[in-house]
Amino acid sequence: MRLLVAENDPALATFLQEGFDHEHYAVDVTGDGDDAKYWIERRHYDLAILDLNIERGRGTHVLQFVPAKRSQLPILVLSSQSRAEDYARVLDLGADDLILKPFLFPELAARVRAVLRRVASSAETALWLDDLQLNCVDHSVKRAGRVIELTPKEFGLLECLMRNAGKHVTRAQILNQVWKLPNGTLTNVVDVYVNYLRSKINGPLDRKLIHTVRGIGYQMNTVADRAGPQFVESKE
Repeated sequence: MRLLVAENDPALATFLQEGFDHEHYAVDVTGDGDDAKYWIERRHYDLAILDLNIERGRGTHVLQFVPAKRSQLPILVLSSQSRAEDYARVLDLGADDLILKPFLFPELAARVRAVLRRVASSAETALWLDDLQLNCVDHSVKRAGRVIELTPKEFGLLECLMRNAGKHVTRAQILNQVWKLPNGTLTNVVDVYVNYLRSKINGPLDRKLIHTVRGIGYQMNTVADRAGPQFVESKE
């Protein structure tokens, strides 16, 4: 899942990015309200975390902007205002939840999970392929009932492939979605991490779910779904 964090305190923004990276989320951070609006319009986010103090208290402008452009985007607001009327006003403007500063990161992470559970359908929170299950809220992965421990990047890669199950996914697409690297970046990091993922996902099972597509990239499919000579078997 991808989060947008709009926070103009650089130290706090870095703290939140590192914390959510560790929680297996893809995170974009901005300290500018106009940038936040730009990215909300152009990129899919599962949730936005918005500091009302961004740009000297202009966070409410961003909060009002979201329903018009991305009505389904849930928003969790960070605020130092503790009055009940301020809390009510923020909710009336479209926020799904509010957390007061200062806060502990585990509390914020729990609030994020709670909001995601409320707004997402079961089809959106759980991805299935054959006997492989990925839960986007609690970031758990199981295959044939076996719990699989993944790093944040491995989880992001698997989610990317599963959301595109049955489709060819290029290395450039994966680099952009998972590593947020621009087109044209020369690196073998995708191939390296696909090998890591294969060793964990396949384990002792014979049914391979991640397949190499010659000259293109990768595709997730069950054996029964595979077709054509373009697939190249993994040696792992």
